[in-house]
Amino acid sequence: MMEKLQRFGGAMFTPVSLFAFAGISVAFTIIMKNPLIVGDIASEGTLWYSIWSVLEEGAWTIFNQMELLFLIGLSIGLAKKASGRVAMEALVIYLTFNYFVSMLLQQFGPTFGVDFSQEVGGDSGLKMIAGIKTLDTNILGAILVALIVVWLHDKYFEKKLPDWLGIFQGSAYIVILGFFVMIPFAVLTSWLWPIVQSGIASLQGFMATSGTFGVWIYIFLERLLIPTGLHHFVYVPFNFGPAIVEGGLQRVWAENMVTFAQSSEPLKTLFPEGGFALHGNSKVFAAPGIALAFYYTARKENRKKVAALLIPITLTAVLAGITEPLEFTFLFLAPVLFVVHALIAATMSATMYALGVVGDFGGGALSMMSKNWIPLFNNHWQTYLIQIAVGLTFTLIYFLVFRFLINKFNLKTPGREAADEEAKLYSKKDYKAKKATEKDSNHVAMEGANQYTDQAQTFLDAFGGSENIASAANCATRLRVSVKDVEKVQPDSAFQSGGAHGVVRNGTAFQVIVGLSVPQVREQFDLLRNHEEKGRD
Repeated sequence: MMEKLQRFGGAMFTPVSLFAFAGISVAFTIIMKNPLIVGDIASEGTLWYSIWSVLEEGAWTIFNQMELLFLIGLSIGLAKKASGRVAMEALVIYLTFNYFVSMLLQQFGPTFGVDFSQEVGGDSGLKMIAGIKTLDTNILGAILVALIVVWLHDKYFEKKLPDWLGIFQGSAYIVILGFFVMIPFAVLTSWLWPIVQSGIASLQGFMATSGTFGVWIYIFLERLLIPTGLHHFVYVPFNFGPAIVEGGLQRVWAENMVTFAQSSEPLKTLFPEGGFALHGNSKVFAAPGIALAFYYTARKENRKKVAALLIPITLTAVLAGITEPLEFTFLFLAPVLFVVHALIAATMSATMYALGVVGDFGGGALSMMSKNWIPLFNNHWQTYLIQIAVGLTFTLIYFLVFRFLINKFNLKTPGREAADEEAKLYSKKDYKAKKATEKDSNHVAMEGANQYTDQAQTFLDAFGGSENIASAANCATRLRVSVKDVEKVQPDSAFQSGGAHGVVRNGTAFQVIVGLSVPQVREQFDLLRNHEEKGRD
């Protein structure tokens, strides 16, 4: 079950990864339309205003079509075969589902307790999805349909029909099955979802009034669950779904950014729900403190190598908000530090919230600047000074606490290994030199090979070849693989020779810490598996 949940979490990263650019784009176009920042050239009616309005409309694409994004992204990420076909099948079946719901409510709205004559939005519980007036099931509806479609696809896509029905095989067969499955599903949705919407409204009220403690719990769970991949279940309903505000925190913040910028009221008064979007502070302010602790506790002769390892992943964490390479560097060498990290991160965000800091702080420094500091600085600079002051204070706390624990318990963080274990701090230069001197005659030229192929081949060999692979998936930075025979899997050093930051072993389930290039590596990994399997046939 855990493996399936982790696979789901990895698939969730596919659509979620697009929101960072979308959020920055929306924020930037809004900034360029703000006369307080740009000047009179940005006044409504000017050519400048019109051009940036066009660009802003395009920037909203991801937010306006979230349901379709999650539907297609999850389907592609979860399907075990013909993932390109499943995207088309999911889209058709999801549209069919919404057409069913729309007509059910139009014909039997009072029976389901829904006034279909109301305008979409507000308290109506209705929304326009792909031009269809239907129930606002948000991303949850898209996720459920995607799961149903993937199950149908994996089970029946390759089913052989009689020759005279051959035209209905493959994707056509899945769409046919989906059509009939969506009829009862649409009825159940029309009946149950209005009740769920009422529950969500109550949950929103509870979370919004839970105050500092609620923020602490939220941030603690979001950080703590990263190793399992289940943190997606925590932040996705808040950031993109209805858990705290209808439409998700990111969208609501972007829609009201100009209003918040022009108001002199405290941000916490204007948008108290924004305390549940402070998890990015642990990315910007924790990473430098952790990295410095690793550096100063490393052996002196290893510090240069440690710096080469830590500087790029620390900058990635601070600027882009991608912390997994740094966190996984120490998670599996000293797991207790990760628990401490989650505790300190939650305390830092709760402290900021108690002092009035709210906003859209889910990403790195670049995201913070474009979505918060620049557009709102004029009337809310005091809030951001408090945020930075608290953040830097916790950078120091991270450094002191991590350095103390590493020294006290002699934790084997990077650079503290014995001389004969120094290979754990790999060098990309060493890896390339090694690959240049090796020539494996079993590795045949493959169509679609690129710069990630050698790395993927190294990992595939370390897992015992394609015959030993049961399944493969990936999340933000990890290649997740299940094997058939654990005895055939090579030691961690074999993976590290291919550039892995580390390996997590849990029975037949493995996680190879690759970094931000893992989607490309996973693609080559799958191509190599298929290539080997065809060779055996």
